[in-house]
Amino acid sequence: MLPRIGITVGDPAGIGSEITAKLMTYEQITDLCTPIIIGDAKVVQQGLDIIKSNVRFDVIDDLECRLEPGTHYVYDLDNISLSDFSFGEVSAEAGKAAGEFIETAITLAKEKKIDAIVTNPINKESFTLGGYGKKFAGHTEMLATLTGTKNYCMMLVSGNLRVCHVTTHVSLIDALTKYITTERIVQVIQLANDACKKLGIKKPLIGVAGINPHAGEHGRFGDEEQRIILPALEQARELGVKTEGPVPADTLFSKGKGGWYDAVVAMYHDQGHIPVKLEGFIYDHNKQNWSMRGINVTLGLPIIRTSVDHGTAFGKAGKGIADYNSLLEALKFAVNLVRGRK
Repeated sequence: MLPRIGITVGDPAGIGSEITAKLMTYEQITDLCTPIIIGDAKVVQQGLDIIKSNVRFDVIDDLECRLEPGTHYVYDLDNISLSDFSFGEVSAEAGKAAGEFIETAITLAKEKKIDAIVTNPINKESFTLGGYGKKFAGHTEMLATLTGTKNYCMMLVSGNLRVCHVTTHVSLIDALTKYITTERIVQVIQLANDACKKLGIKKPLIGVAGINPHAGEHGRFGDEEQRIILPALEQARELGVKTEGPVPADTLFSKGKGGWYDAVVAMYHDQGHIPVKLEGFIYDHNKQNWSMRGINVTLGLPIIRTSVDHGTAFGKAGKGIADYNSLLEALKFAVNLVRGRK
């Protein structure tokens, strides 16, 4: 049986409905999975209208019914009116709807009614106005809280480059002084190793970044590598994980992109995000547009979640010009993780 992949529409005022519609036109999608779009059917149809597509879908409100191969399904929450939002504008109603899409998807995944979740982007200001931001900083925190997960991390993927983050949305000072610990590094190394195995890599090699220039050069430029990172590598090796490091960050990611490492561990947000987005976000100045293929994966959850690695792109919303390749790559990655789990 094909995996059931739940695809949340994201913020209705952003590009989520458009790129979801473009994903629906991808000819091989129903060969890869049974796509179940979780959102409002009116918003999904609006996305199809934007790209002038006549792709059909069946509306459902539960997953007890028989799902036919080759069919697109919309799990309709019917929770927002098209008059409640405008493309490219912050909206409490849109933020509330987006939060409900995610919450429903998590429930369906926990109940094993879908095999994985692929998420479209949300706008954090709208998310907060809609009542969700007071409880959750964003997608990842919402997923972790609602699944009762304590040890998790973000992995960004573009091509061969798989980057797992020790810290993300904290200040650089706090990352360096509070959150980059030996214990946390060991957790992320293990999460990276497990993810690689689920992708069919039998004996992954995990490269671990240093913090300082030249990875500290034996204490000349800082001793965090010796005090914090080396003990983590030793513990990971004792647990049976193949690791290498700490590696200077200016060479680590090139080696990861080239396939030297199966995954790499970055210590803080920009250290990991910049190389992935340089690899996966390509701007064509002549065409005045972006091609995006990087994706975001949340490791450590009891459910599978992948996501686009870009925002709601309010400036493009409703215009029919948004690139859907990141969403397509997130879908394919989710399918591979489902197959690896089984």
